[in-house]
Amino acid sequence: MIKLSIVIPVYNEEERLEKTFTALKQGVRSGAFQIAEVIFVDDGSRDNTKKMINTWIKQIKTKKTAYRLVSYGKNHGKGYAVKTGMLAASGDYILFMDADMSTPLPELLKMQPVMLDGKDVIIGTRKNGHSTVIKHQPLYRELLGKVFTLLSNIITNTWVTDFTCGFKVFSHDAAQKVFSRAQIERWGYDAEILFIANSLAISMKEVPVIWTNDERSKVNLLKALPQTLGELYTIRKNAMKGLYNFKKGSLLSNFKPALRWLSMFI
Repeated sequence: MIKLSIVIPVYNEEERLEKTFTALKQGVRSGAFQIAEVIFVDDGSRDNTKKMINTWIKQIKTKKTAYRLVSYGKNHGKGYAVKTGMLAASGDYILFMDADMSTPLPELLKMQPVMLDGKDVIIGTRKNGHSTVIKHQPLYRELLGKVFTLLSNIITNTWVTDFTCGFKVFSHDAAQKVFSRAQIERWGYDAEILFIANSLAISMKEVPVIWTNDERSKVNLLKALPQTLGELYTIRKNAMKGLYNFKKGSLLSNFKPALRWLSMFI
């Protein structure tokens, strides 16, 4: 049976944690994997997030799943929190997901066959035409998201339909290889980790998921968008500087994924 770890980055989440706790308590019934550990990574919260998590961990009674909180004082960014949790996790496969449960935890069952098939990176997507979006983002956010996806694909040559859905699964080996190389601490981390995985020829597959927009999102679009676009440039700059420690030849462009991706729009 596959041992699964779950990593949940949190930052000032006191208003949304009850939803997280309920989902974790209900769990997911599967004959193929067992949720062996859940790691909350507190990214320097200033509210009652840490206290609420510690209290809940003390109250929850289960021998099948280990719960723990990793915390540090300074806010670094979601990318840093995800990296911290992924490198600390011990499961055969590791899911990182958002605390708001925009993608319900049982969507893991859709990824189960892909894990059994041995794929190393499984990307939850809201945008490949087979997903279910229960509540959409405002139109302007969706349009900006499409522009960001296109730019990310062009700059990173990764060619996926959804970079930023917070529901991704990595094998333990892939997580170590990818996140040990990751440099970006804030919102551009999604594009970076998929760029790294693609450049290392790690197997990836997208899986359509259910997703609901949470209007309490902490993303300040006016601030995050230009920063994230700058981080796309940083990804290429880091690669040229050799900071990702790729083997010689691993950055050679492979246009077959690009052609397959573009064919969906022709």
